[in-house]
Amino acid sequence: MRFMMIVIPKGYDTAPADAMPDAETVGAMDRYNNELLKAGVVLAMDGLHPPSTGVRVTFPGGKPVVKDGPFPEAKEVVGGYWMIDVKSQAEAIKWAKKCPGGDDMTIEIRQVQEWEDFTPEVQAAAKHEPKIRKALEKKRKGAKKKTVKKSAKKKQKK
Repeated sequence: MRFMMIVIPKGYDTAPADAMPDAETVGAMDRYNNELLKAGVVLAMDGLHPPSTGVRVTFPGGKPVVKDGPFPEAKEVVGGYWMIDVKSQAEAIKWAKKCPGGDDMTIEIRQVQEWEDFTPEVQAAAKHEPKIRKALEKKRKGAKKKTVKKSAKKKQKK
C-alpha cells in the first residue's frame, strides 16, 4: 500500500521566499530519510519552496485564474512529502512517528488511491489511465537504471 506522508510546518504559510531549514534540522532529516531508504519503503521524497514563491490556479465558472503567492487565506500549507510503500496504515504511522519533527511540524498520512480501488464505471471513464501508469512505471525503472549505472561508474573511479 502506498501512503503519502505530508509535512505541514507551522508558520510556513508566511515564510519568505528564501526560507531554509537550519543545518541541524537537515542533518536529522537526512538520517531519517536514510532509515526509510535502508528499510526499502521510500519511493519518493521532496521538500517544497514556501508558498510565497508559488502560484495557484483556480477555476471560477470553469475559467482558469492565476494568483501569485503568498496565500493569506491558507491556514496550513505543505512543506514537503514522502511517498512510502508499506503493508498498512499502522506501519505508515510507525514511520511518521520516527520522524525528527518538533512542535512546529505535523505529518498528515494519506493512502494513495490505486487503480484497483476504483469501480468498473470509474475505470471505464479513465480509459487512458492504465497506459499512463505503465509509461510512468517504465520511466521510473529507466531512472533507476541510470542511477545504478552512475553509482557503478563512481565506484570504478575510486
